[in-house]
Amino acid sequence: MFKENEQQAEGFSVALGAALDDLAFNDAGLVPVIAQQHDSGEVLMFAWMNRQAIEETLRTGRVCYYSRSRGKLWRKGESSGQVQMLRELRVDCDGDVLLARVDQTGPACHTGRRDCFYWKLDGEKATIDKAPLIDPADLYKN
Repeated sequence: MFKENEQQAEGFSVALGAALDDLAFNDAGLVPVIAQQHDSGEVLMFAWMNRQAIEETLRTGRVCYYSRSRGKLWRKGESSGQVQMLRELRVDCDGDVLLARVDQTGPACHTGRRDCFYWKLDGEKATIDKAPLIDPADLYKN
């Protein structure tokens, strides 16, 4: 559906169910999603969603992911209080990656950093270039 309609004019639309049916979920029923701060463009994190997580996110406005380590839905901030509110959810041209434009409260990373991309690679080394905003021990007291 995404490829077949890529030349349609601005304003063309299809039913949500049809769009979700055509997403390129992997064998585990998941699709990758990149979370981006809506106003600054800052890339915050990478995660996964299944169809249920997508539908809940769209229904509630609070971003919900599928946690592979927990084996269940994970509402961002349910442990830390650092929630993501959805501004818009987009699909790439191939239907195989989502972009969640969000309003992030505090740090997005479980390490207490604003984003999960705090390792910088260069030709000689990998360097941590961002400090935690909040001690992870304080994030997960609940």
